[in-house]
Amino acid sequence: MGSSLPQTEFFHNNLISLYTSLGHISTARKVFDEMPHKNVVSYNTMISTYTRNENVHEAWDLFSEMRNLGFSPTQFTYASLFSCNSLHIDQGFYLQAASMKSGFLFADCFVGTASLCMFGRHGCIDDALKVFDEMPYKNLVTWNAMIGLFGHEGYVNECMSMFCELLRSRILLSESSFVSVLSAFESVDDRDSGEQLHGLAVKFGLCSKVSVANSLVNMYGKCAGTWFAEKMFKLVTNRDLVTWNTIIGVFANGEEPIKAIDLFSKMYKDGFLPNQTTFLNAITSCTRLVNLTYGEFIHAIIIKNRFENNAAIGSSMVNFYAKCNRLDSAHRCFEEILDKNLVSWNGLLAGYSNRSGSTSVLLLREMIQSGISPNEYSFSSVIKSLPPLELQEVHSLVMKTGYHLNEYVSSALMTSYAKNGLTVDALSIFHDNKLPYSVVQSNIIAGVYNRNGMYHKAQELFCEVEDPDIVSWNILIAACSRNGDYKEAFELFHHMQMDHITPDSYTYVSLISICTNRCNLVCGSLLHCLMIKYDFNRCDMMVCNVMIDMYGKCGSLQSAVKVFDEMPKRNVISWTALVSALGLHGRGKEAVQRFRQMEMDGIEPDKVAFMAVLSACRHVGLVKEGMEMFEKMKEKYAIEPEMEHYLVVVDLMARYGDLKEVERLISGMPFAPNASIWRSFLDGCNRQRTIEHHSLQIQAC
Repeated sequence: MGSSLPQTEFFHNNLISLYTSLGHISTARKVFDEMPHKNVVSYNTMISTYTRNENVHEAWDLFSEMRNLGFSPTQFTYASLFSCNSLHIDQGFYLQAASMKSGFLFADCFVGTASLCMFGRHGCIDDALKVFDEMPYKNLVTWNAMIGLFGHEGYVNECMSMFCELLRSRILLSESSFVSVLSAFESVDDRDSGEQLHGLAVKFGLCSKVSVANSLVNMYGKCAGTWFAEKMFKLVTNRDLVTWNTIIGVFANGEEPIKAIDLFSKMYKDGFLPNQTTFLNAITSCTRLVNLTYGEFIHAIIIKNRFENNAAIGSSMVNFYAKCNRLDSAHRCFEEILDKNLVSWNGLLAGYSNRSGSTSVLLLREMIQSGISPNEYSFSSVIKSLPPLELQEVHSLVMKTGYHLNEYVSSALMTSYAKNGLTVDALSIFHDNKLPYSVVQSNIIAGVYNRNGMYHKAQELFCEVEDPDIVSWNILIAACSRNGDYKEAFELFHHMQMDHITPDSYTYVSLISICTNRCNLVCGSLLHCLMIKYDFNRCDMMVCNVMIDMYGKCGSLQSAVKVFDEMPKRNVISWTALVSALGLHGRGKEAVQRFRQMEMDGIEPDKVAFMAVLSACRHVGLVKEGMEMFEKMKEKYAIEPEMEHYLVVVDLMARYGDLKEVERLISGMPFAPNASIWRSFLDGCNRQRTIEHHSLQIQAC
């Protein structure tokens, strides 16, 4: 009879363990509650069950109950609670004090390690390090945990220093040791240390371990580039899903997202079933490529593997289709998500905000009604493209939720009001904001002042900014350019360099435009030399376009052609600038040839391009070519000529062509000709001395 009680407790404890291992937690709890006699093992088993399932509330209640009943927690009790991810930091400090008082924190390596891991999860690295330093005995798990915490927080030097300490301690390294330390390496600066660790892993014979190999692939991807990562990947013979996910992730976020899709296809053909991480990396690649075909291919595999209801994957697909302007598909993916969260809603809002501000407002209301509270990203996405009435409606909602004090939301409001021409409202938000002005907000308002001709206001605001960024300088330089303060613009450029602010494309565009306006070839050439000297990205299309325009208008056609020919990519503005430059220099035939070459390259001309080529024809009297271009403009490209196009063609025909054709052209205009057109026609008549022969009734303009 005396031995029956321990047997009963032993039986019930094992029964609880059995139910928990099968996932029947409620049944296990029922057995626990019905036990006539409980012991520490009973409590530890249930506490461990709850902590493994992140139910810290129930675990904490049992911890308090066992202490109230006189049971002393053991090292297993403390370790289980410390290991619960949902444990609050205050509860963690309480457990630390209790375990220290009972002597388990430092006496038992298991408890100490669990404690420092808990502090690490909450970002309390100093507290974790204090526990580590005070532990009299540390095993390999303890060392790996502390190294891993430093690595996770990005403390590379501390991580390497502790790893070196571990080496000196003569404790035999494990694969986890290398995985922990390699997790710290994120940049090119860490490459040398990463390569040294690679050599050390080879020395210890751990490179054959797939977890170490995966960490090396990841390290090379972040620190050395895709080529080195792929080389390491090819050396891994025992690849697992993590190996594939790592290399796909490297390419998905690197310079060759197309390669990530190829690797995904190869992995799938090799029989590996993708998981959430695989799909997210693949979708990221498709989104970066904005490639609908690849995206739909990945989507089909997602559906086949029944991941379409996954919130993270569904949200990524919403974002992908939105980027591809397939809002119907984006909406369908959104509807398939079972557990819609803030990320899902924000992806859909961002998609609609780029095309339909009204729809995005309706979605915002629906989101709030579903119980999801919008954040700064939600409001910023919706606000950016709203018309005035709906903008004011959302502004009221922003005020109601307190997000008007958020820098990003208030900046979005100011920008949107300014775009809608509501300058007073934009300025009102800026001046009414109770928070200190940020550089971003100051830049927005300075831009408003600039566009409204209030240049001195922009300058005053610039002087109040404590740490102006490149955008601040660019706005002020642009303001000086618009105001005709050219000397001051270049003085600002000088001060900007003295403050170690590197000029960007917008800086050079503003300054080169000044040179163009002043027809100052020397100054423009010096700016060009400065860009070359400082290895500025001379392939920037916007800068090259204004350089061509500047050289063309300042008399250096050879330089304009040279800049154009050296451009790796060109748009319609590039071609228009060159055609215009050739026309200004009397090279009409070459201008027409370049225009035709632009068409053959698949670039469709716009109204400005046609204006440039028609002007080039007028300068040298290319009547046939000019009329061909004029007809092509209407017939081939369905571009309706404007008054300025008719003026150029009338002037060309009146000077060099048949005046009767000019009469017919003017008579067929869809709008009344202006005084300039009549003047060109009369000048042509005067040259050909036939004005009295024309019956066209010229009315006063």
